[in-house]
Amino acid sequence: MGAYILRRLLIMIPTFMGISVIVFLVLNLAPGRPGAQLRADLAADANAEATQESYRIFREQFHLDKPTLFNTRFLLTEADVLAEVEKLVPGSGATSAEKVNAQDALEDFGSYAVPHLVAVAQGAHASGRGELRDMAINMLKLAARRPLVDPFAANPSQELRELNRSIDIENAQIRQLGYSRNATEEEKAAVVAKWRAWFEERKARFQLTTLEKARVFIFETRFANYWRNLIRLDFGVSLVSREPVLTTLVSKLKYSLALSVGSLLLAYLISIPLGIFSAVKKNTTPDRVLTVVLFMMYSLPSFFVATLLLFFFSAGSDFTSLRWFPTGGWQSTGSSELTWLEQLGDIAWHLVLPLFCLTYGSLAALSRYMRTGLLEVIRSDYVRTARAKGLPERMVIGKHALRNGLMPILTLLSGLLPAILGGSVIIEYIFGIPGMGLWMVNSIYQRDYNVIMAVQLLSTVLVLVGVLLTDLSYALVDPRIRYS
Repeated sequence: MGAYILRRLLIMIPTFMGISVIVFLVLNLAPGRPGAQLRADLAADANAEATQESYRIFREQFHLDKPTLFNTRFLLTEADVLAEVEKLVPGSGATSAEKVNAQDALEDFGSYAVPHLVAVAQGAHASGRGELRDMAINMLKLAARRPLVDPFAANPSQELRELNRSIDIENAQIRQLGYSRNATEEEKAAVVAKWRAWFEERKARFQLTTLEKARVFIFETRFANYWRNLIRLDFGVSLVSREPVLTTLVSKLKYSLALSVGSLLLAYLISIPLGIFSAVKKNTTPDRVLTVVLFMMYSLPSFFVATLLLFFFSAGSDFTSLRWFPTGGWQSTGSSELTWLEQLGDIAWHLVLPLFCLTYGSLAALSRYMRTGLLEVIRSDYVRTARAKGLPERMVIGKHALRNGLMPILTLLSGLLPAILGGSVIIEYIFGIPGMGLWMVNSIYQRDYNVIMAVQLLSTVLVLVGVLLTDLSYALVDPRIRYS
């Protein structure tokens, strides 16, 4: 058994990696750009330069300026850069969307575009294309800046401080290599010459060796940075709240797991006896009545039932005698002053209605699976033999038939836990429980990629663990199965 569990755990590693790649690609290749809402909010700011700088810093902080899977920007040509710069020139005929995309592309090119921007600025100045030259110089002031090295380090070393200080000084000098709109042609020509001299002094920085190109191709990407953080269990920072994703995930996990695991246990504890009853009483009136009631409950939407329960049985009910449960939330006000046992009771009191809403819908399916599985086992020869020996019906069902009859509903275990975790969104919203489901939906609307990735990977882990538990439970209920 131990060797089997170890093999399964080892198989989970490549499986998890493969799923993470798929989830990563689906999120990053989906239409739209992360931070689009932030840019729209910043666009309302009267200071356009500060707006652009804030958005640029935001993109760099979350590695959104890097390619998704592979980085081939070292293959950029002057024609590629020139085509994007020309779209930004007034009167170019480019649409607003094309100009926004060109601006983002040039900013994403970063230092890879510097040699070509210098050449474009010098060529435009020589040919008298002033507006093209001005735009190239403006983009150079952004592309030539060097990013700080590990700027968010908790305890930076003295060498790191000195390095970042020198980078700050150089970036400050780069910001001065510009001119105002009303500058004379002589002043503009002088700036172009300064940029040419600046580039010649640092030309080696922009010439990559074959080994450096291979490193950039693989490691200077969003995916590489994502996995670099994931290995350290660092899911990054939320693009919206700017709080660590892992910290928020852990804080919300207790709410969702309490609902999902509690609902799962209740569903199985109730469905198994109901399925046994229906199988034993097959095609009798009690079986038909139970089937009708369960499927009527199955057909009722959870949000409708939750609303009815709040209306009739919560503290806000119009019926004074039925105000049994709170209207929502996780704990009562002032519960911190209670003992830990009283706090558990208070939480359980708040979860009665949400757990009922999450559980009743699955009773019909699980009990039907249990009923079908048990009926197949009851027809088996060894069950008929047990009855022929004169064993009581309770022993025949409970000892000989039940364990094998559990196989169908145990198969469902692998998918139920993550499904319930995701399906609790509406219930969490209605009852005001700050769990992962509601957090996930809000993150999807806000394109908060780091949060979405973290929740999806957690769901992946739950599926893999559920599959393992399902396989292990087979050995517990079926003596013919042994993992050795």
